[in-house]
Amino acid sequence: MTTLTLKKTLKMTAMAVALSSAISPVFADEYQDMSDPLAVYSQAGMGVTNKGLNLKLGQAYDTNNDETMAMHILEVKGFAADILGLKGDDSVDSLRYRHFNVNTTNGLGGQVDINWDFDNQLGSASYSVIQALPKMGALQLYPLAGLGLNVADVHSRLLKPDADCDGSIGYTIPASFAVVGLYSKIDITDDIWLNYNPMYTTQLGGVEALNDLYGWQHEIAASYQLNPRSNLRAFWNFGQTLNGTDFRVEYNYQF
Repeated sequence: MTTLTLKKTLKMTAMAVALSSAISPVFADEYQDMSDPLAVYSQAGMGVTNKGLNLKLGQAYDTNNDETMAMHILEVKGFAADILGLKGDDSVDSLRYRHFNVNTTNGLGGQVDINWDFDNQLGSASYSVIQALPKMGALQLYPLAGLGLNVADVHSRLLKPDADCDGSIGYTIPASFAVVGLYSKIDITDDIWLNYNPMYTTQLGGVEALNDLYGWQHEIAASYQLNPRSNLRAFWNFGQTLNGTDFRVEYNYQF
């Protein structure tokens, strides 16, 4: 690991900790159901993937409304890959920030989702609404729909794959998109559950060079609740929008 790469990784990790710590956390009197995609709670997680390590920090906060709950989640993805002999380098691949809120009386949630890919100098920002449907035996569905924008550095290789640096600086909004999909949960036992989460994105407008970013993405997960405040989860991500297949194993702890 080079000195520059190490400094970058440490800087991103410190940023995640600082942003999370800056929010006044709310600790529930009882632990939340960690199998529920709409559950809101303060948490920390660490994951090992085929492309490096992931760090996740989340904090619930007081909305001053007894009918709503909300939280911030920040993820640092894909660092220390080379030193562990995984696919990738030691620098941070991407950052993800989400703000999530849910109305506990009707099961309607909303999510702001912001991502930045350092390798491609490209990001996205979207807002989606999520609705919990009545449980059908062991199965529960959470459909969602949203709109978003892509943001890119003007020198992103996805926009100008053959262009030389012309000295300009700044960012551009090269495309807009829509997303539809759902989260699903299948209870196997009181401590084991499965998730299948298909998502479809389509470009609404913008440059044709980004067409490959849109399409189907699938996530399958198997989870085991170790105790009321921690679990182990294994994820498999694949689809048109991913370069290959992603695997990760994750440990999550609820505060």
